[in-house]
Order: sequence, then structure tokens, then C-alpha cells
Amino acid sequence: IETLYVFVEIKIDTQHLIDTVKLNFPDPNTKLAFIGTIQFTGALQSVRSTLSQYYTNLLLPQCKSLSPGEVLGCTSCRLEEANDAIIYVADGRFHLESMMISNPHAVFYQYDPYSKVFSRESYNFKEMKSIRKQAIEQARKATKIGIILGTLGRQGSPAVLKHIEILLRNKNVPYVVVLLSEIFPAKLDLFKEIQGWIQIACPRLSIDWGASFSTPLLNPYEATVAFGDAKWEEHTYPMDFYSKSGGSWSVYNAK
Repeated sequence: IETLYVFVEIKIDTQHLIDTVKLNFPDPNTKLAFIGTIQFTGALQSVRSTLSQYYTNLLLPQCKSLSPGEVLGCTSCRLEEANDAIIYVADGRFHLESMMISNPHAVFYQYDPYSKVFSRESYNFKEMKSIRKQAIEQARKATKIGIILGTLGRQGSPAVLKHIEILLRNKNVPYVVVLLSEIFPAKLDLFKEIQGWIQIACPRLSIDWGASFSTPLLNPYEATVAFGDAKWEEHTYPMDFYSKSGGSWSVYNAK
């Protein structure tokens, strides 16, 4: 079915954002990167155009298939070069945290276009990595795995499901596939014989809420580490679920 995607753009007070950036970063040689949710990418383009007259090094990172500057909760760029600050323009932290996970050593600020508050933000990357590594190690010991294919929107990917099934078959790990629109601890606890889960829905569900489940709940990347050939790297964590340059666990490159 042919589908027309309609971008929704929210107008903000770009002049206030520009003044805020110049006030907090008076040195024109400051290296700045701007990111935000899709509703504000138009504003980011405008702000960058104006600030380029003052700053010598501005960046709108792009992680295709996303728009320049756009980030998702499960998809964001890993910046190759260091920036003095990454400025996130949007409300809430969910999508911002994706970029913080991708770039754990970067310095982040958030500009809320509604409250016009400019704040320094941080993320406990070390704790997250420790919790997820434990979940992977526990899942490796499971005698039977449950694979959840999400049915909410476009979260569930048949290609990623096939990738996970191949991994488990190659390791001779018994598994069962379950289709769910929502994933709750109490619902998964009904499957008494399942000792570990792999969910193909929202990768952040495992990262943010995995510790709330009684059995390990891995996302596709973590499953590829546990049962495939992906390496667990201590100083990074890929957020590339919808990236065209993502790993074998991502939507565009699952195989």
C-alpha cells in the first residue's frame, strides 16, 4: 500500500534559543551539535543557519534514514569527532537518552522549547551497561527462549525475527514465538517454561525496564551478543535499530 508520510512541524521561539546558545557559549570556536525530535528539525535548520554567522563549527548529525538532526529513542548517531556540547531541542528525555547512550563521553544540554529552560543533562551509562551485561549472561544459560514479535505499529520486524531465529537454531536453543501488542512482567510470568525473552518491539524497553522482569528480556542487539557474533563493547552501546548503517540486528540490515 502506498503511504504518504506527513511531517508535523512545531513552531518555536527560535530567537530565544539562539540568544540562549550565544549566552552560554560565547566563544565562536565552540564546537556544537544540535539534535531534536522530528517536530523541531525545521527549527534546528533555521537556528543552525543563523548561528553559522557566529560559530565556526556547527553540526546537525544525521543517522539515515532519519532527517538531519533527528533522533529516536532507539536510533541515534555515534559522533566520530568530539564536540564541546550537544544541544537537544525538545521536551522530555526519552529520545535524548538515545543519543546519550550512543555517545557516553559527550556533554549534553537540553533546551525545552515550551518552558524555555536550558539544562545540563547526564545519564548513568555505567550502571545501564552493568545491568544489561548481567541480563545477557543470564539469558545464555536459558534452556528455552521466548521471542516476542511486537504487533504495535511498525515495531515488530519479520526480518529481525528471522535473524533471531537463525541465531537460536545455530546454537540449538529451543524457542517459541509469541505475538504481543504490549509487554508486561505479569504477562510474561505466565510462560513458566521460558527462562529468557528476546523482544522485537522497542529496544529501549529492555534497557529502561528490563530489570523489572523476573526473567532476562533482551533486545535484538543484546540477543546477537548472547547468541551470535556481535561483540559486547564496554565503552559504547549501539542505538541503530532504524539506521541504514545499523548492525545485523537492525531493521534495514537484519540477515
